[in-house]
Amino acid sequence: MPQTEPEILETDRDAAREIARLSAIMRALRDPDHGCPWDIEQDFASITPYTIEEAYEVADAIAREDWPELRGELGDLLLQSVYHAQMATEAGYFDLAGVARAISDKMIARHPHVFGEESRDRTAQEQTQAWEAIKAAERAGKSETGVLDGVALGLPALMRAAKLQKRAARVGFDWPQTAQVLDKLIEEAHELVEARDTLGEDEIEAEMGDLLFVMANLARHMGVDPEVALRRSNDKFTRRFKYIERELQKRGKRPVESDLDEMDALWNEIRGAEKTAD
Repeated sequence: MPQTEPEILETDRDAAREIARLSAIMRALRDPDHGCPWDIEQDFASITPYTIEEAYEVADAIAREDWPELRGELGDLLLQSVYHAQMATEAGYFDLAGVARAISDKMIARHPHVFGEESRDRTAQEQTQAWEAIKAAERAGKSETGVLDGVALGLPALMRAAKLQKRAARVGFDWPQTAQVLDKLIEEAHELVEARDTLGEDEIEAEMGDLLFVMANLARHMGVDPEVALRRSNDKFTRRFKYIERELQKRGKRPVESDLDEMDALWNEIRGAEKTAD
């Protein structure tokens, strides 16, 4: 029999008590008479950068598979939700209970195969399609009738590019073949070179943006998350450059005291060692 509501366990009650404690702490910090001056001064806009930062620190702990660190980072991210909810309570918009209720209701509504009468006999792809259909109906209910409506402006630009292109592809606005995306990539690269040679900074920036946008589209066509791929490359660059720094230190040098040939040789050294290890 399908369940309309999940069973609440004792561990859930423990979590509720601790979240209630955290909410009370935040309320005390925001108390205008006895709270923390810094916390009292904050508003939604001033806290938002911290919220984004904490989400990235969660992702970083996961990437490093540092599970004790992840617990702390998830706590920091949870604090951000509590912080925003407390400010919303003070303004009369909503409260923390409303936040939890809204997401719980949403999860139940989006999983009719678990909490309703629909069959669970679906492939992962079919379930993804059903999920997207439910989300589309929710957007329509909020008068978000445009194909691109609801793609958050605050997302990292590369991630937002991929989401915008995915939305457009659902209604057929997409190249059918990856080869066509590659052709477009070459075209945009040529336009960037032309802008570099003949145009100003604003035009160069625009052409660079077009090139990056096509790169995000190529990643989607190849089944790659561009944000994850770039994060991996960032990590690889950091790891290899730290090797350069360590090796130079053994020679009594800092990077600024070296030159490109020496550092490039060390780069190729660690690059070759990593490929051999793989």
